[in-house]
Amino acid sequence: MNWLPWRLLVKSVARKHGFLDPIALLAKLHGFAQPSEVGEPIELLRAGAVFHARGLINSRVIQHNLDWVWPYWIERQFDPKDPSFIPRAFSITHINLSNRNWTAVGHPDCDELPIVDPRGMLTPFFDSWSLDGWLLAEDGRCLLPSRSKTARQWQDVDDVRVNTESSMDGLELSSHAWVELEQGVPICKFRLKAKSEVAGSIVLALRPSNPEGVSFINRVKLSKKRDVWAVDGNRTVTFSAPAERHHVSDYRNGDVHIHLMDRDDQSDGVCDVGMVTAAALFSIKAGKTREITASIPLSDNPASLPANDAWQTEREGHARLVCPEPRYQFLYDAAVASLILHSPDDVYPGPFTYKRFWFRDAAFIINALLGIGLTDRAERALSRFPQRQTRSGYFRSQEGEWDANGEVLWILKRFFDLTGRRPEKHWHDPICRGAQWITHKRLRKETEAPHAGLLPAGFSAEHLGPNDYYYWDDFWGISGLQAAADMLAEDSPEESQLFWNDAVDFTKAVDRSLEGCQQRLKRPGMPASPYRRLDAGAIGSLAIGYPTQLCKPDDPRLLDCVEFLLERCFVDGAFYQDMIHSGLNAYLTLHVAQILLRAGDPRYLELMDAVADLASTTGQWPEAIHPGTRGGCMGDGHHVWASAEWVLMVRNCFVREEGDRLVLCGGIPERWRETGETISFGPAPTSFGTVSVTITPNAEGSPKVEWTADWHNEEPPIDVKLPGYDAVIASPGAGFAKM
Repeated sequence: MNWLPWRLLVKSVARKHGFLDPIALLAKLHGFAQPSEVGEPIELLRAGAVFHARGLINSRVIQHNLDWVWPYWIERQFDPKDPSFIPRAFSITHINLSNRNWTAVGHPDCDELPIVDPRGMLTPFFDSWSLDGWLLAEDGRCLLPSRSKTARQWQDVDDVRVNTESSMDGLELSSHAWVELEQGVPICKFRLKAKSEVAGSIVLALRPSNPEGVSFINRVKLSKKRDVWAVDGNRTVTFSAPAERHHVSDYRNGDVHIHLMDRDDQSDGVCDVGMVTAAALFSIKAGKTREITASIPLSDNPASLPANDAWQTEREGHARLVCPEPRYQFLYDAAVASLILHSPDDVYPGPFTYKRFWFRDAAFIINALLGIGLTDRAERALSRFPQRQTRSGYFRSQEGEWDANGEVLWILKRFFDLTGRRPEKHWHDPICRGAQWITHKRLRKETEAPHAGLLPAGFSAEHLGPNDYYYWDDFWGISGLQAAADMLAEDSPEESQLFWNDAVDFTKAVDRSLEGCQQRLKRPGMPASPYRRLDAGAIGSLAIGYPTQLCKPDDPRLLDCVEFLLERCFVDGAFYQDMIHSGLNAYLTLHVAQILLRAGDPRYLELMDAVADLASTTGQWPEAIHPGTRGGCMGDGHHVWASAEWVLMVRNCFVREEGDRLVLCGGIPERWRETGETISFGPAPTSFGTVSVTITPNAEGSPKVEWTADWHNEEPPIDVKLPGYDAVIASPGAGFAKM
């Protein structure tokens, strides 16, 4: 756009056809942000274009065909009597803004992550068509789960299986979705179990839609044995019994749902606009129960995947939680399963919308893997980082994110600290170049501008606002330089000292900038950038306290920032991000809770409880949650970063590092102790070694805290801070403390 002839051509064409001048419009938009070398990351623009292209298709298909059976979110969002209803009016695209909820199933190390929506609809492949289950009675009544106002859904975390139950007037239907291996091939299973007071049919329905909207099917063909669908010639669905009746329809003839009672059978169908629907029917006798299972191969060839007992094997040796509160126990176990599922090689922050790689999300997710002892998975993901580093040293997942290098160096140091190892030689060059990039990227300090010496304006975490000089980036940059200095101290002391000096200089620049903010705002709280007032974007500035621990727990800048957020940016006990997300954020609420936990402020537990209440019945959180309906309204419906934060929050309630000291039991809820049951957690890696903690009640009422450890070196000073009791400094080598 900077090329003059091109700018003139675009202006001319726009004016000729009566459109706004896009060049002038973009200039106006950029005027609301700080000047930056990257306007908006091309990766996000590309993803947004694809997202709204789907929304444009939805707008052309759905609202004109509301007699079709659509996914749960459409049935609710398009229903004017439903709380999730959103008027469409001038909206060019129609997208899921009210019920972005789904749960992934899968097998450890399998990259395919089928998802299940809140009414049991299964989408077996990434952004693909779906399978649904219905129950048709011979009197014409049909149980359609997506139209059911109530249903019961839960997850069996032992084998990561999602179960859904629906009912209507004597009709009962349940669906069960999971993944297992058959001769080395991962197979997605979709089992329908039905019971009807009258005779009828189980309906296995093939749907050209998923939780984002329309997903095209051009052709379907039923095999001669009537037990296999071939979908678009490249996917198969095998039934456990031959279909007794079979119907296919296309867009012009309407949804197959209106043809279920037709006499004529069809064995195949084609639709030129990609809206094939099909239904395989299996009879069920009055008062009887019947099951039908569909099997969908997730790959064509056997894969090198762990055996079917992989879920049990994967959990061996990780930090286990034993607590008397079933909800907390379930959410922890579900979060651990989620971390395993989404770390096949890279780590993904979600199975669908966010099934791609960002260094920011990866750092937090890998930190959770490390914190509970899933070290091999963390190491495998970290080993892929150098291939994403550019020649300049930039760890690039998308352009314009200046926090990435700091996060990479910080999580690398975290890995070596928690494993008690030193960096191997092959890490030397990526570490050096990554730290040098931070130093070279900083702005000149010769000016008196508030951003002097900081990192450039950038997009950073997109929930902070338009391009700006975000302190989030700076805190990560400082932390990255400190991490590089520490990792290189033994093998390259001169480079280590240079990076440490750079970190000190960088810290001075940030402190000077924050002093200016304090004078301008008349309070110590840290805004998102030197040019912002305190607003929801200040959530990013909490990075100075969690997870980087660049400041003390009682730093007034940190605590005042938290107080502002709690007073102005919380809704129903959870952080409400009104920038872009426009929803309650579980993971960011837990960032605030971590700051409170460090500070010894008991309000951390209120925030944990609020986040627990926001979880779905399958133990997941969308990235952002609608404050009214509690359905997902932004991002991935199964947000793995949120799962990671829950794991880290629970872990830090039992065991956390504070400088050169180890703090035990600082966040154990008093209500857990009141049950009189034994509470335990571990083995959990820490920077001092691997620790297991047990809290045992006794008849006298004073619990006993015990721990076992495999220290890397000498035992660190240990503070036992069980809520409700005075803190105890443990005697060296004691291994227990009576409260």
